[in-house]
Amino acid sequence: MRKPTTDPLDTPVTESSAATPASDLNARYGRGGRSRRPLLIGAVAVVVLAGLTWLIWVAWVQSNPPVTSQLQGFEIVSPTSAKATLKVDRSKSVEANCRVQAKSADFSIVGEVTVTVPAGSPRHQTLPVTLTTQRSATSVVLVGCTTADQHRPR
Repeated sequence: MRKPTTDPLDTPVTESSAATPASDLNARYGRGGRSRRPLLIGAVAVVVLAGLTWLIWVAWVQSNPPVTSQLQGFEIVSPTSAKATLKVDRSKSVEANCRVQAKSADFSIVGEVTVTVPAGSPRHQTLPVTLTTQRSATSVVLVGCTTADQHRPR
């Protein structure tokens, strides 16, 4: 005759027997009780937010310079002289230095002048510039204007 078997579902479950398999698995695979995923997501979010803030700030500063300039026109007056007209716009009353170059047919610089726009002058103005050249110039080029805070010519 067969021995009657008991159904495993009929056996009472004790608290210690339920915790043992989980503890065994944690010990075997080195898992901790808490997940670090939320901490990692939070750290990545902070880094991304800081990067986006910096990017927006750099874009704003670069798109709104304190001074901008434009060459309106030029005229070669003689073999040793050229005239140019500059338009200078400043967002605030700061001193600006604008550099203009005269170039020959072989693109070498034959004359150069730096015009200073005082801080107390109008913010939007058109300036006549006269350049003395070493030999005949064929064109006049505006390098750009700089301020104490803006070192890249614009």
